[in-house]
Amino acid sequence: MKNIVRVFQQEKYYLRLFAAGVVNGIGDRFSQVALLTLLLQLTGSGLAVGTALAIRVIPFLLFGPFGGMLADRFSRKKILIITDLSRVAFAISFVLVNNESDIWIVYLSTFILAAGEAIYAPARKSLIPLLVKKENIIKINGLEQVMLGMVLIGGSFSGALVSFFFGPDMTFWLNGLSFLIAAMLIASIPSFTSKNDHIKNNEELNLFYSIKRMKKLVTASTALYIAFLFEFIVPLFNGMDNVLVSIYAVQEFHLGDIGVGLFYGALGIGLMLSFIMAQRIHQNLLSIGLAALILEGACLIVLSRVHLAFAAFVIYILASFVSGIGNTCFDSIVMKETPTDHQGLVFGWLATMSNTLIGLSMFASGMILETINNRMLGFIGGMGFILTGLFLFIVYWIKQKEPLNQKE
Repeated sequence: MKNIVRVFQQEKYYLRLFAAGVVNGIGDRFSQVALLTLLLQLTGSGLAVGTALAIRVIPFLLFGPFGGMLADRFSRKKILIITDLSRVAFAISFVLVNNESDIWIVYLSTFILAAGEAIYAPARKSLIPLLVKKENIIKINGLEQVMLGMVLIGGSFSGALVSFFFGPDMTFWLNGLSFLIAAMLIASIPSFTSKNDHIKNNEELNLFYSIKRMKKLVTASTALYIAFLFEFIVPLFNGMDNVLVSIYAVQEFHLGDIGVGLFYGALGIGLMLSFIMAQRIHQNLLSIGLAALILEGACLIVLSRVHLAFAAFVIYILASFVSGIGNTCFDSIVMKETPTDHQGLVFGWLATMSNTLIGLSMFASGMILETINNRMLGFIGGMGFILTGLFLFIVYWIKQKEPLNQKE
């Protein structure tokens, strides 16, 4: 805890961005818990819930690369403020949903909120290196995992409680308020002059240009190349894991909604604890990140075999702990290996790939579970993590052996 406070004292501007992320994230969790419950109450249809979840993924495919290009062209701070303020009304609009004929409001507002997040995410990630000292990058990315942990713990539990005692409308109002507070926090961060704040050639908003530029950046750095492959492969198995959290809680351990909250809480605890180890990492980011991926897979395989709820809770903490370390390593690699004025582009494409593939994986996992049992899918997902880690180690070894003229 003292180390976290020390980092915040050194990086006061990042503290405001961190606080905005916590407020935004918890507000979104509030709304998501209440919204899915509301959909089930009004329609009694799992299809409506599935559609709402799918709609959250589609905008990343459409707007993720565009958001990254905007982040490299305009002020990242202004992009964050504008996207937060523009989402306030749509976050609150769910209070207008009173019967099944109003479901279209859910779908429209969900799409626009997700589109805003697709533009927001790369701008936020690429703003971090402008705010913090270079030597603190790894610690800051560790704190990003702490932030996600706080959101998982605070948002899931408190969102369910607020919805239960005060009704879903209260969570929607609070979500709208969270966007407003987050915008105010970000507005208090001084503006930093960088290359991305200057108007560039219009060609840089061209999709084909961005693909060409992305390819050049990725192939110029072995570490960035591996990070790119990581974001391309791992989400395919992450989707399985996401689907199984609720299914394990309800169908395997018979804990109902309380179990879902407990398991998500365990994930949050693991992410927060990962900072303890992440702050001590100074080198060998790629090797540590891939080792963490393999260990996460091993945890998921063990999880697919345990039958005690307490054991599952502990394993979820361990899996999330090593996952947080791996995420810290790979985010730090991207920030260190990518020029500042192109970080928006890179983070935009990575967010697009990861969110789109996770969505497809979740959909496919739901279909696969019609033919195989839950624990087998969990075993497959765990093996996927392990094999991916080993594969990326091999690719890294091969890339390191390439002659210098080939790399160029």
